[in-house]
Amino acid sequence: MATARWQDWTSFALGLWLAMSPWLLGYSHHEAATANAAFIGLTLALSSHFEVSFDSLSAEWINVFAGAWLLCAPFILGYGAAPEATANSVAVGACAMVLAGSAMSLDKEIGKWWHKRVAGH
Repeated sequence: MATARWQDWTSFALGLWLAMSPWLLGYSHHEAATANAAFIGLTLALSSHFEVSFDSLSAEWINVFAGAWLLCAPFILGYGAAPEATANSVAVGACAMVLAGSAMSLDKEIGKWWHKRVAGH
C-alpha cells in the first residue's frame, strides 16, 4: 500500500481547484476550457486520491501527462486568448508536473529503475 505524501494531497487539492476554476474565475462560458478543466481536474484529484489502488508510478505518470496536456491545451483547444483560462491551465499544469516529478524522485523503486536502465549500474 502506498503512503500518502504531501505531493499527493497537494495534487488532489490542485485537481479540485482546476475542476471548479471555470466558475470561480469566471470563464465557464468558454465550453472547451470548462470541459477541459473539469475533466482534467477530476482526473488529477482522483488519481491522487486513489493512488493506493494504482501502482505508485502509474499514478504519478498520469499526473505528469495531465500536467503536460494542461500546458498545451489552451493552444490546442483554442482558448489561448482567454487570459484567466490560459493562465490557470498553464499554472496548474506546471504545478502538477513539478509535484509528480518531486514524488517520483522520492520513490525508491524509480531510483532503482533509473540506475539500472539509464545510469547503466
